[in-house]
Amino acid sequence: MKGKKLLAGVVLSATLVLAAFSGGAGAVGKEAGKNADKVRVLIQANDLGARSVFAQKFGKRHDFGERGFTTEVTKEQLKALQADPSMKVSLVETLTIAEYEKGERSEVMAIPSDPTPWGIEAIYQDPGITSTSGGAGIRVAVLDTGVYTSHPDLSANVEQCYNFTSWSSPVISGCADGHGHGTHVAGSVLANGGGGSGIYGVAPEAKLWAYKVLSDSGSGYADDIAYAIRYAADQGQSRGVNVVISMSLGSSTKSTLIADAVSYANQRGALVVAAAGNSGPNPNTINYPGGLQDAVGVAALENVQQNGTYSVVYFSSRGNPATAGDYVIQERDVEVAAPGTAIESTWNNGGYRSISGTSMATPHISGLAAKIWATHPSWSNNQVRAELQQRATANDIRGGQSAGAGDDIASGFGFPTVQAGDQ
Repeated sequence: MKGKKLLAGVVLSATLVLAAFSGGAGAVGKEAGKNADKVRVLIQANDLGARSVFAQKFGKRHDFGERGFTTEVTKEQLKALQADPSMKVSLVETLTIAEYEKGERSEVMAIPSDPTPWGIEAIYQDPGITSTSGGAGIRVAVLDTGVYTSHPDLSANVEQCYNFTSWSSPVISGCADGHGHGTHVAGSVLANGGGGSGIYGVAPEAKLWAYKVLSDSGSGYADDIAYAIRYAADQGQSRGVNVVISMSLGSSTKSTLIADAVSYANQRGALVVAAAGNSGPNPNTINYPGGLQDAVGVAALENVQQNGTYSVVYFSSRGNPATAGDYVIQERDVEVAAPGTAIESTWNNGGYRSISGTSMATPHISGLAAKIWATHPSWSNNQVRAELQQRATANDIRGGQSAGAGDDIASGFGFPTVQAGDQ
């Protein structure tokens, strides 16, 4: 009986806090995203009854179990929530695309200048390559600004197309890309040449799961991204397919929601690949989720030879000097590097464009992972990751600031490449 009285008291406290809000508090719900005065928050109540009261009042965006649920409130409502000692309320972090906006951005072209751009030639170790292959049976979930799924070089690969940014539902059909970044990233992973007149990605036989988690301006909320990560992992497990989750996005701030989701995905057999960020060249500038221990953090190479290898571009974020040289991935470590400057790929109007960033390096590694996994479909995600590391170690990068022999803060283990026998 005493326990029931305590529960009633907590719920009453929650009700009193809600009553302290100005009129119209209950109108947050589905219209929240339309008001610039609203902020996205994670609400953790010490009692399930109290949590239920708040969820009913504000509307629930995503439920993360013991971690709480997310919703949107006004700044005044946030102050009232934070004043309640029984509540734990925190702002949800925002992340942005990992494109280096000051870098080369070409005009949109109707046809590609080269069906196999320099990044493809580099990762295939073949300057004369005219087409690519591989990745059959593997799903690559591209979490980005969406994808122009009607692009002739991508349409045949599309298996899923979902939007995680709409308030009306945690996930809805459609993944329109009003920015172009997501379409570009998808092309570097698996563009199939468009019947011979288009461009090729690393693994053109892989299937695309296009997940819109960022707005058309290129930014998005951590809870939407975390939900999409979990969704991709669950889809892979329920369908019995191998999934690579590719994220060309990041923030200097670590999101616990995303960190938990990445660990969740790893435990369910998915391989997570993420951009290191464009905050270099100083040490300890790696962004998240690329800096998470459970994610393959990817640095960007430029098409410049130095010390007999490709060079890590100056803007590419660097890792932690305290853990360099040990060939063990820890938090804030760069793991591998791949081509990331002046990368030509598909665009959201059916054409092609060249842009730069660790965003562009990431899909090269995601595509390579798909090829490796297609060759060894019985392998676990950890075995595929170990293979990436081994190949990178065999192709050390010694060009660029802080790059040198062995495991360094600029390129990590090195640049993993396609090998004979990859499918």
